[in-house]
Amino acid sequence: MFDTMTMTKVLGAVCGSLLVFLLGGWAASALYTTGGGHGEGHEQAYVIDTGASDAPAEVAEDAPDFATIYASADAAAGEAVFAKCRACHKLDGTDGVGPHLNGIVEKAKASSAGYAYSDTLIGMASEAWTPENLDAFLLSPRNYAPGTKMAFAGLPRPDERANLIAYLATTN
Repeated sequence: MFDTMTMTKVLGAVCGSLLVFLLGGWAASALYTTGGGHGEGHEQAYVIDTGASDAPAEVAEDAPDFATIYASADAAAGEAVFAKCRACHKLDGTDGVGPHLNGIVEKAKASSAGYAYSDTLIGMASEAWTPENLDAFLLSPRNYAPGTKMAFAGLPRPDERANLIAYLATTN
């Protein structure tokens, strides 16, 4: 059943099929390719006006500063915001994916014993987590501490950040 002639026929059929497949692909690309290079030199066909300008949005000058927002922060509302942090951080004194946050407000940075901090935060160990520092970090962890291990995008709303910091200040 598996003599030399049968194996030669099978090998010939496989090679022939491969050749037909390659030639078919070449013929299709020759028929359906519209000339030109690889994308260079092409202009956009049309523009959709969304009404937004290309200039970066400026911060409103009448927006209250963080100290004003923090002075009226609600720790109870901050507890609800902490639900976003709970996946990685604990408040029971043990480290999870991230370090525990007990008493983090006014605590030295990178000071949770046994937690492997990023080099950036270790370099900031002489500083404390003031409410202002926490606000900047929670706005964008990657911008505040480039190279941080924290993969959280940040909290864009200043009232949420202030409420969260007020809540964390009560967890000593």
